[in-house]
Amino acid sequence: MWGASPPLSVPARLPGGCGGGGGAPAGGGPAPECAVALPAVVVVLVLGVGALAGASRQVRLQDAVADAARLSARGESDQRVRQAVATTVGEASVEITSRGDLVCVSASAPALFGVRITAAGCALAGGL
Repeated sequence: MWGASPPLSVPARLPGGCGGGGGAPAGGGPAPECAVALPAVVVVLVLGVGALAGASRQVRLQDAVADAARLSARGESDQRVRQAVATTVGEASVEITSRGDLVCVSASAPALFGVRITAAGCALAGGL
């Protein structure tokens, strides 16, 4: 009654779809669904990689700006402060301003797809 059941068999290819099974045209080309789906998948992957690269560049820029603000607050030259940002994120434009007891550094740099990223950081002037 509860004996062993026969092993399940899995078809080599599922019918239809992108596997070239029963839904493939007679000429052997991909199914029309694949012709639409594959470019969409590629676009989503490219946008995802671009977003990750942009986020990584944003983090590096923010870190560089924070370091540059501390350097400026300790009395380093503006050239040294700009160089600190430029070595981390190339093509960055840097602006150094004083706001009372604070020294603030802001920077912007190009990212993928023509987007510009910005970051700002402040440190107490005369800090250690």
